[in-house]
Amino acid sequence: MKAASTLDFREIARRRLPHFLFEYIDGGSYAEVTLRRNIEDLEAIALRQRVLTDVSSLDLSTRLFGTTQRLPLALAPIGLAGLNARRGEVQAARAAHKAGIPFCLSTVSACPIPEVAAAADAPFWFQLYMIRDRGFMRELMAQARDAGCSALVFTVDMPVPGSRYRDYRSGLAGAAGLRGAARRTWQAMRRPGWAYDVGVRGRPHQLGNVAPVLGKNTGLEDFFAWMRNNFDPTVSWRDLEFIRESWTGPLIIKGILDVEDAEAAASLGADGIVVSNHGGRQLDGVPSTAAALPAIAARVRDRLTVLADGGVRSGLDVVRMLALGAHGVLLGRAWVYALAAGGEAAVTQMLQLVEAEMRVAMALTGRTTIDRLDASALVAT
Repeated sequence: MKAASTLDFREIARRRLPHFLFEYIDGGSYAEVTLRRNIEDLEAIALRQRVLTDVSSLDLSTRLFGTTQRLPLALAPIGLAGLNARRGEVQAARAAHKAGIPFCLSTVSACPIPEVAAAADAPFWFQLYMIRDRGFMRELMAQARDAGCSALVFTVDMPVPGSRYRDYRSGLAGAAGLRGAARRTWQAMRRPGWAYDVGVRGRPHQLGNVAPVLGKNTGLEDFFAWMRNNFDPTVSWRDLEFIRESWTGPLIIKGILDVEDAEAAASLGADGIVVSNHGGRQLDGVPSTAAALPAIAARVRDRLTVLADGGVRSGLDVVRMLALGAHGVLLGRAWVYALAAGGEAAVTQMLQLVEAEMRVAMALTGRTTIDRLDASALVAT
């Protein structure tokens, strides 16, 4: 199957990955209402077509956090992404570097910070959760600083993990011990290409950044238990002071969905926010990013950098998010589908497809630069 869109990569990934792993990246929390809203609300936004406007020269570059980049995109942090292809985060970071955009490494990645830094050949962002062990958090921020990470993305919408029914049904969660491991092994054996590429050649199979605290307990059930026990439900706005003590570079707060929270982030000196509902993987039933973004952007866009993610499956979706008020857009599932489908080369191809779709959308809405994308590029409702 030749991929012509991100949804094609999704289908290839579904065929290639063990069932438990595909369900993990594809699914949302509870009944997945918000997951569907993210996609449907974005698709429903009509672009305003304009003609005879001279779009012979298009410039998709932008400047985020003091750095000029080719496209107004970044690859969002995705937990366990490195299990979708051999040393997957390394491959994705390389693809992002070639495309001239940032890659963001998750706290719960398969590849640790030093491995990605050694292979990526470019600065990348690092994502951090609030963890009970503040000393361990300081160590992670020190590693990120030493690796030259250019921004810290602090995720605030996960004081407790959401319940994802698909993970229980697939055997990824709630199936501890030998029975759970045997179930996942059987699913892996049914995908021999993945089993050889990742299972055999992709070792070590562990969460590189948290391996020091997990010790010998490196199974997937140990990972989920660690998340439940170590994410800190006491986290509050006061904890930003702790983050700032250890991190002096750009600080991006990820997981903002409410105007008052956006105001708080701006008032406390964050450099940027990500308007996000965690891809529909946390609290189900909340608004889509597309619904929440305009009011947030109207309130704080002139005080900090507004990024957005959630439901973005095409270059047209990127243009919609920018027109709704975002300075830049994070791609999540889109890049993981591509990574699973064909590694670094497929992530590169996906980004090329998104760029081509953006160029068409900008040309046919009469916009030649990213800073000209605003609400006037949309059909008024």
